[in-house]
Amino acid sequence: MTNAIKRTRRALLGALVLTTGFGVTSFAQAKYPDKPIKVIVGFAAGGPTDIVARFVGARLEKALGQPVIVENKPGGGSNIASAEAARAKPDGYTLFLGTIANATNMSVYKNLSYDTERDFIPISQLVSSPSVLVVNNDLPVKNLAELIAYAKANPGKLSYASSGAGGSPHLAGEMLKQRAGIDALHIPYKGAAPAMNDVMGGTVSMGFKTASGVTSTIQAGRLRPIAIASSKRLPQLPDVPTLEELGFKDFEVSSWSGLFAPKGTPPEIINTLSKAITEIFSSPDVRKQLEGMGAIPVGSTPDEFKKYVRSEIEKWRVVAKTAKIEL
Repeated sequence: MTNAIKRTRRALLGALVLTTGFGVTSFAQAKYPDKPIKVIVGFAAGGPTDIVARFVGARLEKALGQPVIVENKPGGGSNIASAEAARAKPDGYTLFLGTIANATNMSVYKNLSYDTERDFIPISQLVSSPSVLVVNNDLPVKNLAELIAYAKANPGKLSYASSGAGGSPHLAGEMLKQRAGIDALHIPYKGAAPAMNDVMGGTVSMGFKTASGVTSTIQAGRLRPIAIASSKRLPQLPDVPTLEELGFKDFEVSSWSGLFAPKGTPPEIINTLSKAITEIFSSPDVRKQLEGMGAIPVGSTPDEFKKYVRSEIEKWRVVAKTAKIEL
């Protein structure tokens, strides 16, 4: 065999090995996603968080070309779902729809099996729904100044309802007490609906209610709005001032939700999901539909969402520590 023939055979063999290697690499690095994606939600089907999850999930499905399945794991103030999502394989096929509970729970619960900042990678804040401070129609106050004056003139008479101990309505009530220097008895309920019903019925004086769940009740005249816990007024309630307008700087309480991935999920997968969310939320139709649900569309970047989650955890940590709330 001549040297020329040997060189030719070696070159052909090398090309075959190289081509095969590329083929294996290409096969191993299949484009994400190539199978269904699961989104874990910590609340029951049919609630506001679940509705947002399914609304965004349906549009993610179209954007990514794979089914997006919402799995409800209610219980423990979203702690059950959070813990399961934190333990999931970080491959982009199990995501988590976190909420404000993932900020408040960090301060009010002892011995959590997960850490919101340590165990998750923020992808995007999806929506926000500010809380509205409402009072029973029979309470003789029409604005915040009158409410504070009444509380100070009638110590021990005011009470406020929440959807459960340790949740954002509970902490919002404690923040109002701290910032306004008033006293009010906390009455926890098993859910927002019974809490709101007892405020309407007069069993409880007041409460912080999510705008998406209370706007129609206010418009029907069944509750009196005092102020909105947001930096801006709501289009649905244009005559109701914000707490910031009334002198309470940075008094913001919003029931937000956002998409997270387990820690260790590759950056390229996070980028793919982030870009898909950005495109979805750039649609005027999507934003209009979310606003119709009483939600404010956000669609933030991973870095923006990370900073927001950190600020929420710190804010509620101060409130919980001052009020000595521990579950």
